[in-house]
Amino acid sequence: MIDIKLILEKPEYVKAALAKKLWDFDPKPIQDLAEKRLDLIKKVEANKAEQNRLSASVPQIKKEGGDVAPIFAKVKALAAENKAGEEELARIEAELKALIEVLPNLPDDDLLAGGKENNTPIAHFGTEREFGFKPRNHVELCEMCGLIDYKRAAKISGTGTWIYTNLGARLEWALLNYFIECHLADGYEMILPPHILNYESGYTAGQFPKFQEDVFWLEGMEPRKFILPTAETALVNLHRNEILSLDDLPRKYFAYTPCYRKEAGSYRTEERGMIRGYQFNKVEMVQYTTEEGSDAAFEEMVNKARKLVEGLGLVHQVDKLAAGDCSHSMARTYDIEVWIPSMGIYKEVSSVSNARDYQARRGMCRYKGADGKTHYCHTLNGSGLATSRIFPALVEQYQQEDGSIVVPEVLRKYLGGLEVIKPIK
Repeated sequence: MIDIKLILEKPEYVKAALAKKLWDFDPKPIQDLAEKRLDLIKKVEANKAEQNRLSASVPQIKKEGGDVAPIFAKVKALAAENKAGEEELARIEAELKALIEVLPNLPDDDLLAGGKENNTPIAHFGTEREFGFKPRNHVELCEMCGLIDYKRAAKISGTGTWIYTNLGARLEWALLNYFIECHLADGYEMILPPHILNYESGYTAGQFPKFQEDVFWLEGMEPRKFILPTAETALVNLHRNEILSLDDLPRKYFAYTPCYRKEAGSYRTEERGMIRGYQFNKVEMVQYTTEEGSDAAFEEMVNKARKLVEGLGLVHQVDKLAAGDCSHSMARTYDIEVWIPSMGIYKEVSSVSNARDYQARRGMCRYKGADGKTHYCHTLNGSGLATSRIFPALVEQYQQEDGSIVVPEVLRKYLGGLEVIKPIK
């Protein structure tokens, strides 16, 4: 959530920053409500002061034999006026909150304005392989090697799903174990969070209220609950309504979960197979930091995600996203994109993002600084990694002419030393 003080003190800056995210923002309704709120606060406080003054005068007036009935009547009238004022104040506060909570996070100043068309590749790793044969796409390779069963998945679930089978299931599990082992080695704490979350979790993450229809809600549960779209939603709520000590930071977490997304099932043929689905596996990283440690944490997480892809030997690139392509809650995002040979394009396998204090304000996640004051934490997240595009990239980049797939060296220990996955049909 954007700090209302910033909106009131620098409305044109906020308006210009949000315009970079393609958001048309008019600060006047917030300014008008804030002015009303201030006037009302002054009036309520003045009334309370008058009430106190009048109440304090009662003993002396009684002592002098005076009539205190008019004073009591005045105090009663002021109390009624204040009650109405406080009710109006609560209404104004709710209106202000409703106007501010839907605003996206401000993008960092160095980001380009606009959407995907202004994303900037900033690093490239590896050389796109020149095949000496006609390469197959991952759907064909997975079916040839018995790794994925798309038909039975469609039968028992529907489109946008798949079943890992035999060595496919083991290869998927090998990828997850590789990610987990690397994060543990880097000092991240492993979390297995619940997959069913409450509304407050979606609100703190910045997904609600604007995107509350983009998740799968569970019927018949009160209060209403939803299935997590990413482990980030759970992890950024671990310290909701807490005040951490400076010694607690940075806190580094990672979690393995399936992710459940309504957005799956693209009509585009390029996103067939595993490229986009309703359910996929992901290992997610999250950090809680101080404001001063925020930028260093971001670079660390980008490098961690990149090194995971590099360790698999996959050709990939890093994109700095334009402001309008950063998600609603994020101030900054770099995508790590892997080359999918059959498509001839790069697809995102990790988004590393810095929310600054946007999520922490929504979830009241704070820390006590060296100055003795309470500050909002900064929260960062990044996929480390999602497998639904790593898997297709791996089988396509490592395919051989006969349809077999070379297993990347870092995964072989999880597969009993298996070096090559051979076709079964």
